Amino acid sequence: LFVPQSGRMLFGTFGTLLSPNVMEKIIEYTPEGVCSRRIEVHVVGSRIRKVSFAEGCHGNTQGIAALLEGMEIEEAIRRLEGIDCKGKGTSCPDQLARALRQLSE
Repeated sequence: LFVPQSGRMLFGTFGTLLSPNVMEKIIEYTPEGVCSRRIEVHVVGSRIRKVSFAEGCHGNTQGIAALLEGMEIEEAIRRLEGIDCKGKGTSCPDQLARALRQLSE
């Protein structure tokens, strides 16, 4: 059993072949310094298809997930990066931006 360290991404093309030559990537990220314990992102090409959070502020994370559906990865990073929660120096949105940034590197 592999247990990722905080702030580390389990990355792979788990996922589904949506149509010929179109693969959905599923990213699992373990955030650090926030209430969420896991972030899962489904990506097709350069667009976010679905986001889900394990734990965290349920209403806020659901809202973030709904707003990001269909958004370009770079736009999501631009909007979420640097958001702070209660002086922690990070937040669930910021941790999501970090996961997306690792994907785009």
